[in-house]
This record gives sequence, structure tokens and C-alpha cells, in this order.
Amino acid sequence: MRLNTIKEAINDFKNGKMLIVVDDENRENEGDFIISGEKANPQDINFMMKYGRGLICTSISSKRAKKMDLNPMVDNNTEHQKTNFTVSVDAKENITTGISAKDRWQTLQVLLNNDANPEDLVRPGHMFPLIAKDGGVLQRAGHTEACIDLAKLSNHKSVALLVEIVDDDGTMARHESLLKISKDHNIKIISIADLIAYRKKFDKLIEQITTVPFPTDFGDFELKLFEDKINGDHHVAIIKGKIEKDDNVLVRVHSQCLTGDIFGSLRCDCGPQLENSLKMIQEDGKGILVYLRQEGRGIGLKNKIKAYQLQDQGYDTVEANHKLGFKADLREYGIGAQILLDCNVRKMRLLTNNPKKIISLEGFGLEVVDRVPIEFEANKVNNKYLSTKRDKLGHLIMESIDK
Repeated sequence: MRLNTIKEAINDFKNGKMLIVVDDENRENEGDFIISGEKANPQDINFMMKYGRGLICTSISSKRAKKMDLNPMVDNNTEHQKTNFTVSVDAKENITTGISAKDRWQTLQVLLNNDANPEDLVRPGHMFPLIAKDGGVLQRAGHTEACIDLAKLSNHKSVALLVEIVDDDGTMARHESLLKISKDHNIKIISIADLIAYRKKFDKLIEQITTVPFPTDFGDFELKLFEDKINGDHHVAIIKGKIEKDDNVLVRVHSQCLTGDIFGSLRCDCGPQLENSLKMIQEDGKGILVYLRQEGRGIGLKNKIKAYQLQDQGYDTVEANHKLGFKADLREYGIGAQILLDCNVRKMRLLTNNPKKIISLEGFGLEVVDRVPIEFEANKVNNKYLSTKRDKLGHLIMESIDK
């Protein structure tokens, strides 16, 4: 699907133009018309009614919902995507039935008004507020959150209108149909996936909590603790020496592996990679190891152990992930990149066998001057695992493993 850039979308959103926002084909697989609440007019709402044909809703922040006493529509939300509907509302004054484009716009004005009170709305009504997650699309990859993120990125109030786009035949508009609608009405089209990537690149998602001395068997280091502001996860940076911005430092970005890092599992090479990275940084006299909480290539400890069980039945590590319903590798390095930048790293020699890690980190403005291999001979337990990493995940470990 040919999409516009997020910067283009923000510019149009700021200027009160409609957007089409599409989500992942494995999620709702739909496109919504979205427009800034403070820029929308009755004609825009009529356009949504005529060409959207879905349910017109109003995305609002949790803070706004609380002020207007907009509580969840039901106590137990069993809707598939957990869309956070509140009770429906109409403006108390200056409307007739509440269903016309003008009446809905009048209700929107109440939701936008910072001086409005809960008593200025009647319940139920014909506008359907949806409460966005505070973390936006980084917490929930939905159209509701995309609305509020676009509003914030445009310096608009956290209120926006959205409606699902339904085709002429009554089915949901998909791919080519959405592109045609975009072209016919000169409306830019973006994806939630691109909005997520944009926010990860430009938002600061971490907060440094504290720094402590960190003596280890490998040498004396400094440990910085970071908190992920979206989901509350904690990550650490283990630092050797004082890092200046012009330094070309030795860096390892290591994803958590409880079984390998702590218990010395022979199923993988994670433990040796961790230990040898610290040894190499100590010997170099300056460097940093970032330890990220993304167990099992991002699927979590429970699912990693389930994957072990599947591997014992003959599946390789990639096939096991697919069998459990996951992609081969769900790890992301945006948080790691932000930690490195916070620790003054700009240029690095990266300890990795994974070229995708290099591409990911460079996407956040870091320069990988050189790749430093960190490779170990296969054992009889992990030979298939390492071969799969080479053959299916592109890891550069071909010399030590027979094809």
C-alpha cells in the first residue's frame, strides 16, 4: 500500500484536513477517516456520514473523560479490540434530536470546551466518546490512540473524530479501495505502524532513575537504571569509563535471556555473549552494555518455554515462534537507542552478529562504525538453533557452523 509520511499527515491534521488511517491487517484491518476535533465542522461530519458509513466516534484523553464524568459503557469490556467506549452523549442545549451533522458538531463543541461540565451533556446520545490509552499508539495500536497522538503532535486539544470506512457494498474498505478513496477525495493516507515508528524515533520514552557503582567479576563499572515511560519496564546500562560524544565506543545491546544469562542454558549462546561482552568492554577500558527487558526475542518467558517444548518436538526456533502465533523476532531497539543517546553514545563499534540490529540502531541517528563479531562454537544442543539464526534470521555466524 502506497502511504504518505507522518510529517505530511501532521501538517494536514494541523490545517483541519481529513486523514485516512489504516491499522495492521492482522488487527482490525480497516481504514478510518480521522480529523481534528477543534478543526472539524458540520460539513466534515456530513462527509464522514456519507463516505465513511461506520460509527462516528470521538476520541478523547483519559483526563478529558474524567473531567466530563464519561465512564465506560460497560463494566466488563468483552469487545475484541477492547475499544474503550464510554456511555454515548449529546449536548444538553442547542440541538434537536442529536443525530444531524450539525447536532453532532454541537456535541463535539461541548467535549472540546475546557470550561464545560458533565451537566452540559445528556446521556445516552448520538456521539460515542472513546477513551485513548495514555501511552497512545505505543501502548495500544488502535485508531482511538492514533487520533490523540496526531492531536498532540499537532498541538491541538486531545479530541478528534473518527469513523470506519465501509465500501459501497457494505463490506469494510480494504487496501485498493482505501487508496482509491484517498485519491478520489485528495485525502492523505497513513498507517498506525508508521505512526508508532515516528513516535519511537522522536519521543523520549525513557527516564533515568538512578546511577550506582557496579563492581563485578569482570571489572568495575557504573550502572544506570532506566524506566520505560510507556509500560514501566526497567532496563540498565552498564558503563565503563567516561563516554564523550566523539568517542567510538564498544557497545553491546543485549536482550534479556533468563535461561542463558542466569542459568547457563546450552540451548542458546546468550550467556557467553553477555559475559564476553563485559570482558571485552573491560579490556577496552571504555564502553557500554545495554540490557533490555525483551525476553525470548520479545515473546516473554512463558512463551519462550513453550517454544522450547515445540523445539523438542522438532520445530526450529523460528517455526516454534510461528506455531505460537508470533513473528520470528519481536525485539525492538528504539529504547536501547535512546538509552545509548542518553549515555552520550553517538558512534560505536557494535558487538553483534545480527545485521538487523545495526540497521535498527542507525535508524535512530546512531553511527555504527564497525561490527565486532561475538561468536562461539556450537554445541550438540544449540547447533540447530544457531544454524537457524544464520539461515532464517540472517545472523553472521556462517564460518563456524556447517551448512
